[in-house]
Amino acid sequence: MAIKFSQKRYDNMEYRRCGRSGLLLPAISLGLWHNFGDVDDVKVYRKTLHTAFDNGITHFDLANNYGPPPGSAEVNFGKILHSDFKHHRDELIISTKAGYTMWPGPYGDWGSKKYLVSSLDQSLKRMKLDYVDIFYHHRPDPQIPLEETIGALDLIVRQGKALYVGLSNYRVPEAKKAINLLRKMGTPCLIHQPKYSMFERWVEDGLLSLLEKEGVGCIPFSPLAQGLLTNKYLKGIPKNSRAAKAHGFLKKEDITKERLLQIQKLNELAQNRGQTLAQMALAWLLKDKRVTSVLVGASSATQLKDSLGCLNNTHFEKSELEQIEQILKES
Repeated sequence: MAIKFSQKRYDNMEYRRCGRSGLLLPAISLGLWHNFGDVDDVKVYRKTLHTAFDNGITHFDLANNYGPPPGSAEVNFGKILHSDFKHHRDELIISTKAGYTMWPGPYGDWGSKKYLVSSLDQSLKRMKLDYVDIFYHHRPDPQIPLEETIGALDLIVRQGKALYVGLSNYRVPEAKKAINLLRKMGTPCLIHQPKYSMFERWVEDGLLSLLEKEGVGCIPFSPLAQGLLTNKYLKGIPKNSRAAKAHGFLKKEDITKERLLQIQKLNELAQNRGQTLAQMALAWLLKDKRVTSVLVGASSATQLKDSLGCLNNTHFEKSELEQIEQILKES
């Protein structure tokens, strides 16, 4: 039985042009870094995917190692794609990446042509796709010539395995070189995916300006700073939060008294704007038109709907922006 999605799914979503390409992306995209692995509840993440599409989210972002275990997010997404979205593939932008450890040995990590081509072949098999819309190199490889990595991205497009290619976690010097190499090869860089939030501002030191100049889109990940920019930490560290776990990217020591005070003050400002802290944090990124889309994670459909609420108000008064900067300078 075919799934019936909302006929009004495109009515309330903003779509932004990705650099100078022909591609439009939704202002909010769904990342599958967490919550879509074998350890997660299929009923929950299936509903999240349905809710995303029903609300105009057409872009789903994956990587070879997403899970856990690595690869399981692609497998699980592929199953739902073919069962529930089989009549809507041409309405979707599906991306994946390679660049971090995926399998043992010298050919399962970093940026060699061997790794990138093999990894994408595996990703396509896991998702049962002929091609992805965007394929990223997940991080620069300092050990090999950039020409080899970029040559592999160019090859992948020419093979028809990806329509576009992008970069992730590249700093300004290597990003500039990679973008120029791709242009010379005839496969322009579509998009860059950096870590960017109110608490992570390095992209403002030249990267955003470079992307604007070169006509490359920008799609920040971790816009909520691994959950810090939500209401989870207003009263400390919850037992089931990422910071409370022994593994993961967010550590207990990251959450100082000063950081908690910043979060509380930002939350007060968000409330004055009629938003949750998460909504304000997402809107703060989207206020910059150089940002094509923002990647959000979601552990449930309800959480995703809350994030989508940011689209109701992405305008900031000058005084609000000054308040935010003042709060962020406090330590």
